[in-house]
Amino acid sequence: MNIPFETDIIAGLISWISAHGARVVLILAAAVLADYSLKKMIAKQAGLPVIGRLHDRMSGSQKKRVKTIFNVLAASFSFIIYVIATLMIFPEFGVNIAPILAGLGLVGLAVSMAAKDVLTDFISGFFFLSEGQYNVGDKIKISDIDGTVKEITLRRTVIETEDGTWHFIPNREIKIVARKKYADEERQGNDYY
Repeated sequence: MNIPFETDIIAGLISWISAHGARVVLILAAAVLADYSLKKMIAKQAGLPVIGRLHDRMSGSQKKRVKTIFNVLAASFSFIIYVIATLMIFPEFGVNIAPILAGLGLVGLAVSMAAKDVLTDFISGFFFLSEGQYNVGDKIKISDIDGTVKEITLRRTVIETEDGTWHFIPNREIKIVARKKYADEERQGNDYY
């Protein structure tokens, strides 16, 4: 009695794999390839060989700023690639994404109201990165926390103090930053291009 049931499952599985499995594999492979290619391209750009003559005129802190911005861009694009791939895979499992996409507008409004602090973190993080107030590797002081910047994302800044403690500070909480000027910044007279 169990044999017809099992053969129905196996036949259904083979039918689904032949109709949808190849597309799922192709979408996943394309997402992984796109993510890998994008990260490789961004890593190459972060190494600054393409910038050419501008590279020679940049100070050490400016090079760190460019590398930090490229790292944040790589993480952001990677997230976007996998969200799009997930939305493309849902229909292969019979999930209609039209209501999902339509509902995203309302959900986006509700989330933006509920997550205004996160949005404030992202906006603050964008300005920290674009203005180059500090970069990964800089020794800075935020409030009472004095240490080395280990990571900067659009959402938070991670600082390691001398005793090895890591502090995760939401960017919206950062009001005043103290950072020493480096010798190469002194020679150039400023920290901008």
